[in-house]
Amino acid sequence: MKKLLLLAAVAVFGLSNVNAQETKFGAKAGVDFASMKFKVSGLSVTNSETGFYVGGFAEIEVSDAFTFQPELLYVSISSNGVSFDQINIPLLAKFGVSEKLNVLAGPALGFLLDSPDGQKSFNYGIEAGAAYDITEELFVEARYNLGLANLFENAPSGTSLKLSGFFVGLGYRL
Repeated sequence: MKKLLLLAAVAVFGLSNVNAQETKFGAKAGVDFASMKFKVSGLSVTNSETGFYVGGFAEIEVSDAFTFQPELLYVSISSNGVSFDQINIPLLAKFGVSEKLNVLAGPALGFLLDSPDGQKSFNYGIEAGAAYDITEELFVEARYNLGLANLFENAPSGTSLKLSGFFVGLGYRL
């Protein structure tokens, strides 16, 4: 798993060398309002927890209105003594709606750091949200990550555990 994580990080940030003149890097941090949805035999239970995220990103300008934004984030979430901490790698398309407002969407890969027995360590989903530029360097963002992976290994039919989250935070372009 460590090799896969390292390979993903190299690939994400290696793409930023395509055109260094149009690439910006930055850091971000914020709050994650996570939800864990457990389903078994038609019964569904959702548990909500608050965590945080911190990490870095690259903005690779493709055109005036479109930017590719790969990120590498540490997301910390704990629920009833169980850690759902993960390395999250969103691969986002960023579209400029106006001079200061952008919408973002794309897939996100997650690698859970301390998976207990019977739980998968690979998570994936789709992410969508918006970012508002306060200044050229500082911005605020709000995004939702819809977890699609069933985190139970060898789960019987109708049994699943999915992790999603609503992220709110600040970012700074270097």
